[in-house]
Amino acid sequence: MHSEGNGNSSKMVYVIISVPCVSVGLASIGLYFLIMKARKKKNNANRSALSSLLKRHHSAKLAQTGSAEMEISTVGSIQFDLRTIEAATKNFCIENKIGEGGFGPVYKGVLANGMEVAVKRLSKSSGQGSHEFVNEVILMAKLQHRNLVRMLGFCLEDDEKLLIYDYISNKSLDYFLFDPNRNGPLDWPKRYKIIEGIAKGMLYLHQDSRLRIIHRDLKSSNILLDLEMNAKISDFGIARIFGVDQTQANTKRIVGTYGYMSPEYAVHGHFSVKSDVFAFGVVVLEIITGKKSSSFFDQEDRDDLPHFAWKKWMEGTTMDLMDPTMVETCSDDEAVRCINIGLLCVQEDVDARPSMSYVLNMLNNYSITLPSPKRPPHYLFIRPESYISTCKSVPRSTDESMITTIHPR
Repeated sequence: MHSEGNGNSSKMVYVIISVPCVSVGLASIGLYFLIMKARKKKNNANRSALSSLLKRHHSAKLAQTGSAEMEISTVGSIQFDLRTIEAATKNFCIENKIGEGGFGPVYKGVLANGMEVAVKRLSKSSGQGSHEFVNEVILMAKLQHRNLVRMLGFCLEDDEKLLIYDYISNKSLDYFLFDPNRNGPLDWPKRYKIIEGIAKGMLYLHQDSRLRIIHRDLKSSNILLDLEMNAKISDFGIARIFGVDQTQANTKRIVGTYGYMSPEYAVHGHFSVKSDVFAFGVVVLEIITGKKSSSFFDQEDRDDLPHFAWKKWMEGTTMDLMDPTMVETCSDDEAVRCINIGLLCVQEDVDARPSMSYVLNMLNNYSITLPSPKRPPHYLFIRPESYISTCKSVPRSTDESMITTIHPR
């Protein structure tokens, strides 16, 4: 009797223990499926949001680059999870912030595999909305060149718009160029290499890629430098895709940065590859002089850098333009040739400006005799928002929220 009693008690204990275990197991399974269902719903919502944004993208662009469904397939494979980016940037902590652009802060992050990335976090109050975000994602997913910054992916989740790029260790060109305490590494050979690298990257955008891209905001702060001081063109939020046979376009929504805008774009809203050529010329002159174009705006004669450089050219005092910190390493012939090329790029006459392919030929082929540059546009900067050019036309309306105003240092 005693042994039987013990056996019944043991069975009862087993039953009592088993019931809670089964209940916990079932609850865990149920919770797992609920989590997976919520995650699937969230992913579908993100995909739906991306699809909606892509379909709202300009129909002309989708006609040139493919259907919205094809775009989703292209960019969906590089979509990052928000938690991954939060972990990489330590939840966007201030110590990881490495810059502040016109559209929001940029953070350094380290992915789980140890790869360093730069995360561009679009501010909700910035001028860059869904259109510009999708524009940059689509473009950068299609473009690959050693002189363009490489986009690794993006995140569109919980009202966050994030762009994930290769981390470029040496920051931007302006970081070194306009600070006398930092421009030591920029001797003349490195500056010449940077000029050539920018030219190669722009040629790829204009001619050699499967798309024809007008950058529209080329400037020193959008040129990143890697450890070997190779130039990497960045920030394609306001770039425009051109059709194969398209050479120019008009807009009433003028975006970009004053001081780098061509006169036909700033005043009339006309833009083309030659608008980018104008901005390239300004950057070349900044690289040679070590001065930002805006640093000339407060002078009594109200010259900008292109017009100031052209006057030095006409006076025969071109060497006065050289940044004193690079004089010892400078090749006079190369520097004068680059100034000549820069001034050809900033001519007011659009047709007189060289193409980027010809710019590279002039940089690399000294048998080409360069023409003398004509006068660049003489802007009068009455106030930062105003451009008065020698062109006579009624200015089109501008969207000031999308314009970066440059200020003298």
